[in-house]
Amino acid sequence: MTTAYFTHPICIKHDPGPGHPEQPARLIAVNEALADAPFDKLLRAEAPEATTEQLERIHGGAYVASVLAAVPDEGYRSLDPDTALSPASGEAALRAAGGVCAAIDWVAAGKAGNAFCAMRPPGHHAEASQAMGFCLFNNIAVGARHAQAVHGFERVAVVDFDVHHGNGTQHSFENDASLFYASSHQWPAYPGSGAATETGVGNIVNVPLSPRAGSGEFRAAYSDAILPRLRDFEPDFLLISAGFDAHERDPLAQLNVTTEDFAWLSRELAKLAASVCGGRLVSTLEGGYDLQALAASAAAHVTALMEACP
Repeated sequence: MTTAYFTHPICIKHDPGPGHPEQPARLIAVNEALADAPFDKLLRAEAPEATTEQLERIHGGAYVASVLAAVPDEGYRSLDPDTALSPASGEAALRAAGGVCAAIDWVAAGKAGNAFCAMRPPGHHAEASQAMGFCLFNNIAVGARHAQAVHGFERVAVVDFDVHHGNGTQHSFENDASLFYASSHQWPAYPGSGAATETGVGNIVNVPLSPRAGSGEFRAAYSDAILPRLRDFEPDFLLISAGFDAHERDPLAQLNVTTEDFAWLSRELAKLAASVCGGRLVSTLEGGYDLQALAASAAAHVTALMEACP
């Protein structure tokens, strides 16, 4: 077995508008980085559209319908000051969530050792009934509920190393002890949530990092706080919100994390998954807005996932 790689061309056509940081070039950069020879062994697959049933495990039916109804036939339509739709956005959002569910299916069935989903729009800011922060549907939360409902995994964990706190994922998890959410993120920063005191029902771990924090602080957040709590939770399946905007080159935040830090964390998470849940791990793209840093970091992340496969 090796790592599965889910993506879809429609996710490049999702266009929030000129000058928007969550640009189509992000996914092009990731795809190009993972087209090189070291990645020839990836199991490449096109992401399917999420079903209404899958989405409604997190989002209300009225919300799902309202997002899809808002997709314009031409031009752009804004859902909030940061989150805009173009004609391809509805299908792209469905495939971004559907890709995570399909990747979980593959890993659960032993068709792949683990998986990375190169999808956009991202998802971790989307709350049950609110699009925000470039996100329409919460792809990782939809995947977590899919893992429970379809495959019977009782305990599902999400680790989120995006530089921005995944308020939507926390919102969906915080009252359910069968789900675990851990996040490292810059503080203060958008969206303003993610204080260390936000602990849900004991299943939420937030490690805020001060602006200009770098490798030492980032690695300590995991070694000292997140990885021990994740191990104690003993998940049956591990999901990753893989945002690479904590990188020192990224224009939207002020942390000084390096590509090698992402590689280190990816190896640590894969090792933990191997020890507690049979290596069952699916990762999906969140942020990362410097194209060079994004491409290099995604390649390092996927390399670590490939190395973890038996």
